Amino acid sequence: MTSSEPDLDALMRAGQAGDAEAHRALLQHVSTRLRSYFRNKLRRSGAGLDEVEDLVQDTLLVLHTKRHTYDGSAPVLAWTYGIARYKFIDHLRLNARSLRNVHIDDVDDLADEDRYAAVDTSRELHRALAKLPRHFRLPIEYVKIEGLSIAEAAARIGMTDAAVKIGIHRGMKKLAAALSETRP
Repeated sequence: MTSSEPDLDALMRAGQAGDAEAHRALLQHVSTRLRSYFRNKLRRSGAGLDEVEDLVQDTLLVLHTKRHTYDGSAPVLAWTYGIARYKFIDHLRLNARSLRNVHIDDVDDLADEDRYAAVDTSRELHRALAKLPRHFRLPIEYVKIEGLSIAEAAARIGMTDAAVKIGIHRGMKKLAAALSETRP
């Protein structure tokens, strides 16, 4: 981090505490980085650059609406780029023509995502979740669906933070396996 760059983690914490100016500064700084990220990704995929601003705004919207779920366990930029990566993959899925021209470095990202492809219907997901044991189902529901932090989910369930993390990890594997069995 150079001296001219703000401390994004501090801006996020201040924004979570209600400092609107810090939150605005965070979004403004991150948007510059996201524009560069998406320009590069779109150029490498062979797609036009006309979607850059839409992808930036979609990512910023998630950052804004889900900032309460950020727990500080990773740097803000890592969290942001994780969200951006999913937004980009969603964009490629919606625009299948782009998949013909995906750069070789991006193939692994897409292949990883295909293993956990989006569920066709909410009903299918809820049926698979309902079959999981409580110690897997509740951590996934609270953290991944409701957006609670690990600590909040642990307190609500009566488990340790580590048990919640393990429950999510193992539960997601079981959920992915169950969903892949139901798909043709």
